[in-house]
Amino acid sequence: MDRTTITLHSAYQIGEVDPRVFGGFLEHIGRAVYEGVYDPRSAHADEAGFRTDVLNAMRRLRMTAMRYPGGNFASGYHWMDGIGPREARPTVRELAWQSLESNAFGTDEYIALCRKMSWTPMITVNLGTGTPEEARNWLEYCNAPAGSKYADMRVANGNPDPYAVKLWCLGNEMDGPWQLGHVPASDYAIRAQQAAKMMKDLDRNVELVLCGSCTTGLPSYMAWDQEVLDYVGDLADYISLHRYVGNRTDDTADYLAVTASIDRQIEEMDAACRFIQAKHRSKKRAYLCFDEWNVWYKSSAMDGEGKHAPHLIEEIYNLEDALVVAGFLNSFIRHADVVKIANIAQIVNVIAPLMTRGDELLIQPTFYPFEMMAQRGAGVALQTIVDGPRYEGATNGDVPVIDASAILNGDILHIFVANRSLSESAEVLVAPADRTIVGVGAAELLAGPGAKVANSFDQPDLVVSRPFTGARLVDEGALMTLPPLSFVALSLQLKA
Repeated sequence: MDRTTITLHSAYQIGEVDPRVFGGFLEHIGRAVYEGVYDPRSAHADEAGFRTDVLNAMRRLRMTAMRYPGGNFASGYHWMDGIGPREARPTVRELAWQSLESNAFGTDEYIALCRKMSWTPMITVNLGTGTPEEARNWLEYCNAPAGSKYADMRVANGNPDPYAVKLWCLGNEMDGPWQLGHVPASDYAIRAQQAAKMMKDLDRNVELVLCGSCTTGLPSYMAWDQEVLDYVGDLADYISLHRYVGNRTDDTADYLAVTASIDRQIEEMDAACRFIQAKHRSKKRAYLCFDEWNVWYKSSAMDGEGKHAPHLIEEIYNLEDALVVAGFLNSFIRHADVVKIANIAQIVNVIAPLMTRGDELLIQPTFYPFEMMAQRGAGVALQTIVDGPRYEGATNGDVPVIDASAILNGDILHIFVANRSLSESAEVLVAPADRTIVGVGAAELLAGPGAKVANSFDQPDLVVSRPFTGARLVDEGALMTLPPLSFVALSLQLKA
């Protein structure tokens, strides 16, 4: 394969990388909460019932904003069921996943977990079966000082200080016919505007996320977004995007080319935001919150059959899935000027990088690109010109064999590079146009013996990140060779 050259210049900046793009999502679905982050019966449980083995692994991912409690679950969830003494909380039949919800884990436990993990709380209110006023009341419970009805409930529950939750999502996937309380865009826009007005009147510091189109395949795509943005106007700080992808046709080359489609979705949604800003002649525009994204196509079990913590959509991930996760993150970095929040869905057991089995814990291949990139996530995203071999994905179109992004943090240049070739190694030259590379720092490689190789509880280390020593300095920059189907995260020292 011919060499690929990645050219960049420190003055050609896309924007500061918002740390919240390395966020997660914790929903009451399957075993994500119970037997996931919260399991008082586990040998790993701490005094609050949180699983320390899961949390220790999660710390490696340096996650930031943690979305809660759903997802589809949010559209049937009434937050007051999950506060107060546990023995007084009702067990309810929730309809999103047809499961029993004990409400043993609720708002106060979620905030305690966020504080333990240094996560930014991000709460999705119920605008499906709930009301705008119920959303306002939840905000009061979380953020108001003592002295009013719902704030005093928080105090009575042992939490005198306000939680200062800044990020609030105004419902979930309300354009989806499967959603509890699904309505046309015009009806949702009224609900969202009413909730937003009351919430910002209560706490003017909150940032609000509108429901955007929940997938690119629905007739509502883009039309929904323009209508709700137009109606809610400057009360909206962000609009949400969701995307789940998979290799349903067993075409690895096309699957890895899905980054072209992800880029396009971001750019189309950004265009809608800019259009509404221009139409309103406003100084403010909504930014993008990619608050559900992941690989999901193998497991379709979504009916909990009236059980508590059933096994639902527990996807087993392989190397090609991990490369697509890297591709999502590369796309977010390439669009750092508009993508300000992103949440991988989910964090444990349910389409997640971590899985539990009893007291055992498994790290899946998708864990590693997130870890490799999150630890290098601070800085300014640079434009990257990738000049090298290309190929045509059957449905996703023309892409370079090398998928790349870059972050500049002072005199450190972080490069993220995936080789999408199924069979050929790739020689890649990183060539800064205005800076001199003087050293090769820490680097890791994610690779494996084949696209379909996955980790298991019996063989947990088939696809893991390992130190990468294949980069060296040359006159033009830094040169490295990537094996087929691999991903490298590399830090380079620049001359001051």
